[in-house]
Amino acid sequence: MKSRILSFEPEIEAIIQKCQYCSLAMIDADGKPYVIHMNFGFRNRTIFFHSGPEGKKLKALENNPNVCVAFSTDHLLRWQNTEVACSYSMKYRSVLAHGKVKFIEDSNEKMDALNVIMNQYTDEEYKYSAPAIENVCVFSVEVEKLEGRAYGY
Repeated sequence: MKSRILSFEPEIEAIIQKCQYCSLAMIDADGKPYVIHMNFGFRNRTIFFHSGPEGKKLKALENNPNVCVAFSTDHLLRWQNTEVACSYSMKYRSVLAHGKVKFIEDSNEKMDALNVIMNQYTDEEYKYSAPAIENVCVFSVEVEKLEGRAYGY
């Protein structure tokens, strides 16, 4: 069975909304691939992230804003014959999103982005203190290309 390419954007966006985290792939300052798992929020083809104010990830993103974000969900082991190892496979739904990082500096835009992130995990409303907003790094990826796949569904 081959994986199925997904082209219906609402189906692809539903996969993203179902995920609890994503993997953010970038190129580090030494030109090497660097991937980290992150919490996120998603709205209107834009992925939002938050981070501490410094570190390897931020240096990499400042140096090269091109990223790929991977989402994967609905994993389920399947098999044709329990005694044949090569008959096993994994069902899944996944999305790759390609785009460029944009750092968000405006306090109101930061709060809006943080609310999008929090809404990924809870329906609660939140308030943010000025020091918290000043000391957090918030960035977004405007999706230029979305690729969805499903296997076994």
